[in-house]
Amino acid sequence: MNPESQTPFTLSQDTFGHLLLSRPGQPDVIVTPVRSFPISAPDDCISLVDEQAQEQVWIARLQDLPDTLLHLIADDLAQRDFKPEVLRIQRTSGWTTPCRWDIDTDRGPAVLSLKSEDDIRRLSAHALLIADACGIHFLVRDLTALDRASRKILDRFL
Repeated sequence: MNPESQTPFTLSQDTFGHLLLSRPGQPDVIVTPVRSFPISAPDDCISLVDEQAQEQVWIARLQDLPDTLLHLIADDLAQRDFKPEVLRIQRTSGWTTPCRWDIDTDRGPAVLSLKSEDDIRRLSAHALLIADACGIHFLVRDLTALDRASRKILDRFL
């Protein structure tokens, strides 16, 4: 662990919306929060890295931070981590790729274009990450929570 990460710090936003890390006796640094485990433990093991990707602060648990710091970091992460969660697969345009999928997500209905079966990546026994042709990643958090028709469609592509 970086010894600097033990130093008390504060965060603010500059005029461009970047997070600005301030520590006593050191110059302010623009930082970006990075999740170590974005799917399995999104609120644990957060690193604040500078523009050269050097870790400046390690945060074991976001919940342990004061509310002001927690909200600044959570807002920044939310802007960059757009992974809609698939709740249901309505239909597909075909059983071979490329094809179009009409899906329901936690952010509303969506359409994704699947270029290849390789764009469906298994994260664990029950979790998948699906990359569409536009580069958006859709998360299937729990295959067993999907309805039977959705699982049947996924089975054809896995």
